[in-house]
Amino acid sequence: MWKKVLFFLLLTTVLISCSPDKVKHKIGVSQCSADIWRDKQNAELKMGAYFHENVELKFAAAYDSDERQVQQIDSLVDSGIDLLIVAPNQVQTISPAIDRAYDKGIPVIVFERKTNSQKYTAFISADNYEMGHTMGDFIENRLHGQGTVLEIRGLAGSSPSIDRHNGFMESIKDAPGIKVVGSLQGDWTEPTAYEEAKRWLADHQDVHVDLVFGANDRTAMGARKAFSTLNIHPLPLFCGVDGLPGKDGGIQLVRDSILEASYIYPTHGDRLLQLAVDILDGKPYSKKTFLQSAIVTHGNADVLQMESEEIMRQAAHLEQLHEKADTYLRALDAQRVITWLSMGIIALLLVLLVLFYLYHLRKIALQHERVVNTLWNLPEQPAPVNADSSETVEVTEETVAPESIDDAVTDETVDETSDEPVSAFFTRFKEVIAARLEDSEVSVEDLASDMNLSRVQLYRKVKALTGSSPVELLRTARLSRAYHLLLTTDKSVSEVAYAVGFTAPSYFTKCFKEEYGMVPGDVRK
Repeated sequence: MWKKVLFFLLLTTVLISCSPDKVKHKIGVSQCSADIWRDKQNAELKMGAYFHENVELKFAAAYDSDERQVQQIDSLVDSGIDLLIVAPNQVQTISPAIDRAYDKGIPVIVFERKTNSQKYTAFISADNYEMGHTMGDFIENRLHGQGTVLEIRGLAGSSPSIDRHNGFMESIKDAPGIKVVGSLQGDWTEPTAYEEAKRWLADHQDVHVDLVFGANDRTAMGARKAFSTLNIHPLPLFCGVDGLPGKDGGIQLVRDSILEASYIYPTHGDRLLQLAVDILDGKPYSKKTFLQSAIVTHGNADVLQMESEEIMRQAAHLEQLHEKADTYLRALDAQRVITWLSMGIIALLLVLLVLFYLYHLRKIALQHERVVNTLWNLPEQPAPVNADSSETVEVTEETVAPESIDDAVTDETVDETSDEPVSAFFTRFKEVIAARLEDSEVSVEDLASDMNLSRVQLYRKVKALTGSSPVELLRTARLSRAYHLLLTTDKSVSEVAYAVGFTAPSYFTKCFKEEYGMVPGDVRK
């Protein structure tokens, strides 16, 4: 029956397709981290997509993890993207994943951070070396050629941190009156800068600091918090880099004299997307593009803040207009369908869609019922076990992997008639699984150890009571929790996969589809 339903649904879909949709460019965006600078850039990329109706964007954030970014790049490539945009977390470690994408014929745009590989299609960024050099010139002038500077660098191994440091040191090398009393290793975040500065100050109480140069504004603010916490007066001057607009952005911090200076680190997500579209459309493009930028000081902060606020207001207005336009176009498309089709075909389509939807809901309900019955609402008493076969319960290599057949046979057998209530056993087993849900390295031996049982004992008891192995129940629990997270949070599919103990989003997607008959992204639809 359902084959017929699907056939009519397909036929109806073909009939209502008045004209073929444009082929979309699928563009993957791999961000090395997630912060306000990248949030702004992602918003600009989405805004740029409004002007290219044939573009679909897929975002991934590695949260400063090399391993996670490599996995995410491979996952984006496997998903069938047409172009990869990537900000490498570090110069060397991400290069192999970028090379794999490039070798598969996928154009690669490296932005904001460099890679030591030459396998990329285009590079676009501001000039971080020039930023560091310009900030060095400003600091020398601000201190009138005499003073001490404490530097807090960005993430080790990342090209912006390296280039900003080198530019700064090159600028002040001919200024003998400027002394760098310390160069601390940060990671772009305020908490790390705070801890590093606080530790350094405790070890150098006799050293006077005139100015702190942070690799970015958040680093500078972390150092400022450390100086304030230790009641060091007068406070030194603080300079950073990023110069973001908006509330508590670098421009406002300079305007309010919290920072002495910052440097606008342009995001330009719109230009980044235009470059990607030009490459995919076969249009001319530049292999390397350096974005213009400027220093923010007390002299221009007021004007820059007003301009940025106006740009943000206009962007918000454009977003509202886009939403209204989407609503209008959807209504227009519906009118065209109604005009082109007879009411009979529309009624048939609605009936088929409802039937398909009910079938889909029923399928999900049955799957959830199985999860509940096999894990969280297990029977109070064990299922009957044939006396003749109770000693020959199958022990597979995948689940318990005994050292030998003799090991499985001679290990202490499970006492199914023990005084311990079955409900208490499964209450404990649920607690063990819940505690281990996020541990991607957990084994059957670990679960058995937590239950104070041998691995063979655990396997036999669980298998006899449920018909499933401990590994199968653990995987079912992980997928059930993943389904819940997809429904109740805004986490990405990759984040959910890691949160429930899967080591690769692609394998998580495979298991999820086997369990629920759909990919994780379809849950929220």
